[in-house]
Amino acid sequence: MKQIKKSLLIFLALLFPLFAHAVGEPFTRQKLDALNKAGSPVLVAVHANWCSVCRAQDYVLKSLLQQPKFQGIKTLRVDFDQQKSEVNALDAEYQSTLIVFKGGKEVDRISFERDSDRIAALLKKAL
Repeated sequence: MKQIKKSLLIFLALLFPLFAHAVGEPFTRQKLDALNKAGSPVLVAVHANWCSVCRAQDYVLKSLLQQPKFQGIKTLRVDFDQQKSEVNALDAEYQSTLIVFKGGKEVDRISFERDSDRIAALLKKAL
């Protein structure tokens, strides 16, 4: 019985990321334009629910965006599968693409990155 409980807990822990909420507000062009016009630092995360790298990025971003130095970054989430016109307008070829804006301009982007230090370095460029 003890082994069954342990196995069930492991199974649920592995399953949980599939239901975790992705980082950021849903993307609209109007939101991005308003944030850029206001000069806010912005992160746009191109996300797909089925993407394991996207889930790993969410985990890293949730941790980083809670740090005081990154709390001012506004985050918008683009659904890679449901928002194809927005994905194309952002020239994002891949899910798991992170794009940062500073002063209303795109300053950098990365794709397929899971490393916390590299994602933190990207976020710093928005500040």
